[in-house]
Amino acid sequence: MTDPIGDYLTRLRNAIKAKHRIVEIPASNLKKEITKILFDNGYILNYIFVKDKFQGMIRIAMKYDNVNKVNAIRVLKRISTPGLRKYTSHKKMPRVLNNLGIAILSTSKGVITNKEACNLRIGGEILCYVY
Repeated sequence: MTDPIGDYLTRLRNAIKAKHRIVEIPASNLKKEITKILFDNGYILNYIFVKDKFQGMIRIAMKYDNVNKVNAIRVLKRISTPGLRKYTSHKKMPRVLNNLGIAILSTSKGVITNKEACNLRIGGEILCYVY
């Protein structure tokens, strides 16, 4: 697999389209941090890290609206790919959907959102947009 973050986002998109309540994704430290950010910002209902003798799994409970069965995540868009990395400074930080969505960045301070990066005045690699 050449793009584990792209695979992570694709598994979430496929679970949303199929209206699955729970999705399991192979774990890595970067995927765990992205999952924590999605949970902290209210895009997923819950998550748990399941250990096994290999790399482990991330079990994510998707968040749906009870009335219309619409997922909290509308769009997951991969920005920086292994073939074309996208970096930004704190001065040129992207505003996702007029600050209604988030951009997830990999910085020297760890994996954080664009709003946290602006507050810390640091830039980094733009991993994905979520709204």
